[in-house]
Amino acid sequence: MTKHDDPRARDASVFPDPVYKETVLRPLFDGAKTHHVEGFRAIDRAHLVMLAETGILPRATAGRIARALSEIDAQIDPAALSYTGEVEDFFFLIEAELKKRLPADDTGRLHTGRSRNDIDHTLFKLALKPKLDRLAAKLRALIMATLGLAEREKATLIVAYTHGQPAQPTTFGHYLAAAIEVMLRDHERLVQARQLLDLSPMGAAAITTSGFPLDRARVAHLLGFSAPLQNSYGCIAAIDYVTATYSAVELVFLHLGRLIQDLQVWTAFEVGQLYVPNAFVQISSIMPQKRNPVPIEHLRHLASQSVARARLVRDVVHNTPFTDMNDAEGETNEAGYQAFATGERVLDLLAALLPSMSVDGRRVAENIRRSCITITELADTLVRQEGLSFRAAHEIAADVARAIVAKDGDLPRDGFGPFAEAFRRHAGREPALTPGEFAQAVSPEHFVAVRERFGGPGPQALAAALASYREALDAAERAATAVAAREASARHELDAAFADLMGAA
Repeated sequence: MTKHDDPRARDASVFPDPVYKETVLRPLFDGAKTHHVEGFRAIDRAHLVMLAETGILPRATAGRIARALSEIDAQIDPAALSYTGEVEDFFFLIEAELKKRLPADDTGRLHTGRSRNDIDHTLFKLALKPKLDRLAAKLRALIMATLGLAEREKATLIVAYTHGQPAQPTTFGHYLAAAIEVMLRDHERLVQARQLLDLSPMGAAAITTSGFPLDRARVAHLLGFSAPLQNSYGCIAAIDYVTATYSAVELVFLHLGRLIQDLQVWTAFEVGQLYVPNAFVQISSIMPQKRNPVPIEHLRHLASQSVARARLVRDVVHNTPFTDMNDAEGETNEAGYQAFATGERVLDLLAALLPSMSVDGRRVAENIRRSCITITELADTLVRQEGLSFRAAHEIAADVARAIVAKDGDLPRDGFGPFAEAFRRHAGREPALTPGEFAQAVSPEHFVAVRERFGGPGPQALAAALASYREALDAAERAATAVAAREASARHELDAAFADLMGAA
């Protein structure tokens, strides 16, 4: 092969290609300056402090680099920068600026023992941590609002549905308690994802760490991480911190979407057991009688958008190689950030809407009457007081329910006659249950009151559950406060160490 046969000899193009610049490099640069400037600054400073403390760099050299970094921070506003293609990315922009401010022998020394690989994954973790913290805090606020509503409505009767049909009476507080338990578990999943974000990749360098005596734990501490992530290959390849974060975020809004769908059905005219105040209602532009609780519709589609955006990240990284790859990096993370943006709107709006809602007791009473949903307790009562098997009691109760529904009657008022007839037919004797005992057995208040089992809607059982949720929420708040305090302390320590290093120049 002659020299002219080598394709490298014929390639006279100038990097970067204009199309590559506009379709890839510019969006990445813009994403970095929007989301990662503070992360870059912290990583540079923490790594430099560590290089000086370990003696990898002379303290005077590190001091000169520190002064140059400080000058760059003071003189360059990243938000005002436009990508020109003169350097490949934001990282090389900082290196180019350091070259302008440092002696030739100091140029490039800051990059000793590190790579864009470990820097990038550290940047993504640093960017995700506050987003996840803010989302978790808003979820705790929603739980607090829901808990307050559950305590307020702990004795308020509602119709509970299964398969879209009226099933049994319970209380609004009991229903909300079920939602609170799911929210608390979703919060715990966010906390678990946060723990993966709290392990630092710095010091992994490209793949295998470094021959320099890096102090990975020191850099992790200065950056506010709880510890270094151990395996260096995993630091640049194991993106389960991304998938865990977005899986946890997705589940929050997938589960809230089910609650929101109930709000949509329960506020419909035909059900009407929940009332939305005028502050959350829009009127029709043409139909004056309409009351449209459209915030519920917005909650539903925003929750769905949050689910879809979080799932997008997981789908993008599906079947990607177990190595450092762009699939899980800049633009994928940036796309995922939109899940946090829409998700925060859902949490704020739902926390405002829920406490404003009230139960329409008149509609609830009418729906209970029409649906005959206390009949289960009649069967239970016959087992306890008449000594029947549950199957026999169930058949009697079913006959009574059919008779009452057929005549559009009221079970406590009109049900004893059909009950006595069905009892005689199935049991072959007269019931011992009196009309007054029958009416009490099939009242919705009695239905709830006797269900004092663990997790039930009975007053004592529900009060104990609500108290346990408040304890769990308080513990979560304390834990979040402790993490925030630890990371704030690390930031102060880094600032002090960096300032001390500047004095060594």
